[in-house]
Amino acid sequence: MTRTFAEARSAAATSVTTTVETALQRAEAHQDLNAFLELFHRSAREQAARVDARMKAGDAGPLAGLVLSIKDNICYKDHKVGAASRILEGFTSLYSATVVERLLAADAVIIGRTNCDEFAMGSSNENSAFGNVLNPLDKTKVPGGSSGGAATSVAADIVHVALGSDTGGSIRQPASFTGTVGFKPTYGRVSRYGLIAFASSFDQIGPFAHNVADAAAVYNVMAGHDQKDSTTSRKPVENATLQHPGKLRIAYYREGLERAGMDPEVVAHLQAHIDRLKAEGHTVEPISVPLLDHQVPTYYILATAEASSNLARFDGIRYGHRSKNAKGVDETYRLSRTEGFGPEVKRRILLGTFVLSAGYYDAYYGQAQRVRRIIRDHTLAAFENYDLILSPTCPGTAFGHGEISDPVAMYLQDIFTVQANLAGVPAISLPTGKHSNGMPFGVQLTGKPFDEVRLLAASAEVFGC
Repeated sequence: MTRTFAEARSAAATSVTTTVETALQRAEAHQDLNAFLELFHRSAREQAARVDARMKAGDAGPLAGLVLSIKDNICYKDHKVGAASRILEGFTSLYSATVVERLLAADAVIIGRTNCDEFAMGSSNENSAFGNVLNPLDKTKVPGGSSGGAATSVAADIVHVALGSDTGGSIRQPASFTGTVGFKPTYGRVSRYGLIAFASSFDQIGPFAHNVADAAAVYNVMAGHDQKDSTTSRKPVENATLQHPGKLRIAYYREGLERAGMDPEVVAHLQAHIDRLKAEGHTVEPISVPLLDHQVPTYYILATAEASSNLARFDGIRYGHRSKNAKGVDETYRLSRTEGFGPEVKRRILLGTFVLSAGYYDAYYGQAQRVRRIIRDHTLAAFENYDLILSPTCPGTAFGHGEISDPVAMYLQDIFTVQANLAGVPAISLPTGKHSNGMPFGVQLTGKPFDEVRLLAASAEVFGC
């Protein structure tokens, strides 16, 4: 298939049906990557035929010709959705997420649901109940998580764009590991209606793409207030047209260059960008990350607390897995959840329940909320003087399957990405680096709240993505 949506639109001789068939064939040819949990052959072909007819009639939508995958925690009416968990195995959604409705209305075609860490909990895509996803650039490496299947579906040239969800870096980290663009909009800019919740005050849907233009095209369709999601903003949405933003004031984090454990090649790459930006006339100055060593603990206290609450609904009574060995109500709850949830989900539910329990609520959850407010205030204060913040996306490149077994070490993969979720600001990972080990890595740009237009324009025009 053509590599980008822009190329697909310009290839007028290629029908959407042909493009979709090619995508389905490529997905089947790359089954070993385990990127897809299911391909939607029938509905994808039906949608492609409708789009072809609309294009012939001259009234096709702005995304006509775009082939898309969706993460397995985004609902699509009459299609299965399961958050890569046994507890929801076989469940068919009764409605579509708002983002799905908007993309279909714009004539995109969804070809399947992608594998992910169970309930979006993980940084390696090794926590799925249906097996690991492989990095298409090196199958011995992880693709990152939790949206690893989505990232892989783009990196393997199966789809133009993939939808993922980002709670603490679950779009940007896999993007860095797979050499793709990964974009998390401002919290409240894109509806979460129809997204299976992990942590409701952090979760945000966003796109993976080969380039910023494709990500922006999808963002322009998805963004905006949704009456079904009270957390969406009513601020007007300005289309991201990717016009050159002019000279920028850019801050960079000292810790991105100085912190122990950083890959030297990532540091050198970031320094090269700083030098280039200064030479081009942009103002580039160092600042410190607010409470860097407290960000990951703060995030995991709050996110697990919200997960404990959100996942209480999966009880084996109303829908999803129900234990065949249970006798009575108490055993049904206990055994269904024990059998249905994987180890990482159980770990986070237990941690979240603990920090919310009597006697510990103020010491952990309450204190973490206060620290989150300080982090957000510091982040917004930086944007009083700067347009963007530059940092590494991750400390290094993709690691091997099973290489990180300690949960704390795995959580620290998010050290540069969680701030955007704690503060609710937009951020993007750009595939600008290539390591001597052959693997890609990204740099991260963070923007002001609801300033996606400048963030995307700088990504495309200043960073050449």
